[in-house]
Amino acid sequence: MTDLVQNPKKDRKHIKLILGLLFDGIGLLSYTVPFLGEGIDVIWAPISGLLLAYMYKGTIGKVAGIFGFLEEIIPMLDFIPTFTITWVYTYIIKSDDKK
Repeated sequence: MTDLVQNPKKDRKHIKLILGLLFDGIGLLSYTVPFLGEGIDVIWAPISGLLLAYMYKGTIGKVAGIFGFLEEIIPMLDFIPTFTITWVYTYIIKSDDKK
């Protein structure tokens, strides 16, 4: 507990992971509704893109937002976990580059 108080960025990192998994799950829900699924994606695609751009600032957020929008709007690409991939890139791959 004291680690979270001393390092609030670590807490935000875990919250972003949980939210990302939730949002990736929402993106997969379109597969559960036959024939209406792609229509749902038309609504979810811009929301997904905006959420990615909001959660991850700067170039990473912009690129992820565009990719997330395209992934949701193009049929049959919904299975790609864009939020989780962005989290892994931001907190694992990019942080390894800093070391």
